[in-house]
Amino acid sequence: MKERGASRDERETRARFTERYATFAPTDLSTDIERRVIGADWGANGYTTVAQADALGGLLDLRPGDLLLDVGTGRGWPGLYLAKATGCRVVGTDMPLVPLRTALGRAQREGLADRTAMVAAAGAALPFRAESFDAIVHTDVLC
Repeated sequence: MKERGASRDERETRARFTERYATFAPTDLSTDIERRVIGADWGANGYTTVAQADALGGLLDLRPGDLLLDVGTGRGWPGLYLAKATGCRVVGTDMPLVPLRTALGRAQREGLADRTAMVAAAGAALPFRAESFDAIVHTDVLC
């Protein structure tokens, strides 16, 4: 099935990351490494630390009710963390569906489901109107 509007590169990237996310299952070791590297267990697939995420939240002056876009969110890090820490709402975008589903499950467990949405979209072709968000982050991702 050809994705409407998706370039060949986007389709190949989605396939590659879908495979990567589908084959990863957290283990005690990977969770321990994540806690040591980023400072928490959020199912992260990057290297942004809790301290760096807190700094982003402060620099962006995120507040309850603000709408944050997290481009390349993967499993929801750091967007879900920032929503929990600041009270903001978050929309996460990424190309593969598997991590977006994982992020929605995490949002449910963290009590963030009513302030969270996930959208399958490439960072280079986001389906949002200009000025739809109060703040945008993209960590550990190239768009």
